[in-house]
Amino acid sequence: MPEDHLDRPDGPRPRASQDAARIGRRLRDRRKLRGLSLRDVAGRAGISLGQLSQIERGLSVPSLDAMIAICAGMDMPVSWLFDNAGPGGGADDEEMVVRRAKRRILDLGAKGMVKEMLTPDHVRDVQMMRIVIRPGGSTGETAYAHAEGAKCGTVLSGMLSLEIDGRVHLVRSGDSFAFPATAMIRFWNDASEDAEVIWVGSPAFY
Repeated sequence: MPEDHLDRPDGPRPRASQDAARIGRRLRDRRKLRGLSLRDVAGRAGISLGQLSQIERGLSVPSLDAMIAICAGMDMPVSWLFDNAGPGGGADDEEMVVRRAKRRILDLGAKGMVKEMLTPDHVRDVQMMRIVIRPGGSTGETAYAHAEGAKCGTVLSGMLSLEIDGRVHLVRSGDSFAFPATAMIRFWNDASEDAEVIWVGSPAFY
């Protein structure tokens, strides 16, 4: 069976549970955002192409081991598959509004920073994050870039050291920045307090 057929979410199918449908939709959105094919993810997770297709279409719920493997293959915390507990928000607005209590959180403990996703997972043209960089936290010694798009942001508190194409900028509370995503960048926090940053990228990456 051609992979493009497996990738289609439409067509006749058995009635799936709401949980299975939600998990499948979020896995599919994440895979598309990362630009990965069904074959890519199935190979990384060690499961069959057909099994992954069934999971994405909500026709089956993955085992815990399979769920962990699929998420690991896409650099995605398993917790992102489930709604966080918290008041406010329902089925009518969950596609457009991210409630504070339901933000997806990526804790990069070894790098000294936490990223909170502020835009819905299915929106791929732009992504907004709240990043908290702890004192001494950084993206690492090696600069990186993306193939297309742009990035911008503002520092809400603290101070961010932002290197863009070899030039270091000290971005203080209230300052903002913007640059093409093709620029080679890295950033870090040399101060004694947390740096809180709103970071926007287009297209989405995480």
